[in-house]
Amino acid sequence: MATKYMVTSGFLGAGKTTAMIAFARNINGRGLGEAAILANDLGAGYIVDAEFTAAAGITTLPISGGCICYQHDNLVGKLHQLEATGADIVFSDIPGCGIGAMDHVYIELKENEAEEFELLPFTCIVDPERMRMVMPENADLNLPEEMKFLLDAQMAEADLIVLNKTDVISEAEAERIMDFIIGVYPDKKVMAMSSIMGAGVSEVVDYLLANRSEAKHREIGYGSDEFIAAESKMSWFNTRVYMQQREDKNLDFNEVIKDIFEGIRRGLNETGGNVPHLKMFAADSEEELTDFFKASLIGKDYEVTYDRKLDRKYSALSLIINARCAEDAVVMADIVADAVDDVAEKYNMKVRTFFMETFGMMEEGKGNIGKASRYE
Repeated sequence: MATKYMVTSGFLGAGKTTAMIAFARNINGRGLGEAAILANDLGAGYIVDAEFTAAAGITTLPISGGCICYQHDNLVGKLHQLEATGADIVFSDIPGCGIGAMDHVYIELKENEAEEFELLPFTCIVDPERMRMVMPENADLNLPEEMKFLLDAQMAEADLIVLNKTDVISEAEAERIMDFIIGVYPDKKVMAMSSIMGAGVSEVVDYLLANRSEAKHREIGYGSDEFIAAESKMSWFNTRVYMQQREDKNLDFNEVIKDIFEGIRRGLNETGGNVPHLKMFAADSEEELTDFFKASLIGKDYEVTYDRKLDRKYSALSLIINARCAEDAVVMADIVADAVDDVAEKYNMKVRTFFMETFGMMEEGKGNIGKASRYE
């Protein structure tokens, strides 16, 4: 029997990971199949989403080092790995504000592995706050104007558009947003849910399992000047830092991490940059994950949201930080370093950086190999 597979796209902070977790839990809990998640990222490793998804009790594999759009054989191999664990339904995302997976993933699978995979509706997750950028109010969210193109393109590419986070708005507001989406994209299926609260999740899952994507090319401006302009405004930052209290005193690391968030916020306010999505994760054990912390920020003007806080105090902690930024890559690295240095001094900690990568989306040399450029 062919494995059911779905790509999940969406703007930074729309809730792609929590949506995929909600879908998988719903399917597994209702006995509709065995669902697993493939967590994709451009970076080389230490990705919050993969760690958090595994902590949520869902069979998860990471696929890093680039978008799934450009590693077809590796994608197929990872899907087969998940099949070997018993998964017959797999959800995967594409990084950040990515577009192009309809052509580079769905159509390639349809052409090359048609007997192996059933393609569920290509799904775009949107959230009420980001939708304000493209709705009539034309809200200024302190993000580059060029990024509106990416949100529009994601919806244009999808088979299904799901308004997430309905728990934070009224029913009337949800209907207003859905009516807007339907007006712009009358050929799309539009649904609503709250992946955190569970409202509407079963209805979306039922639709996904009952339908298949036609896997047809849609003109969304991929590779256009507008696409390049939007991508050029973005950078990636990933790091894992080990923090240890010098006297081995137990600390409330919830407060430490909160201070790092606030230090990054201060740095961005000073430079004028922003973080469409900043995520942090830490756990007591890579194997057990009995106690863990996961929090995120969808912009410097927003409150930090917590999926979970640490229950216990610790003398040391290994923290993963992922930032998807509207800021120069090197500047963002300096902002994070300054925030970590400040908490190290405040809490009398020594800090070691075990991993760090930062790159602009359009930069040469952002790949995982050494590369030289030469210009005449």
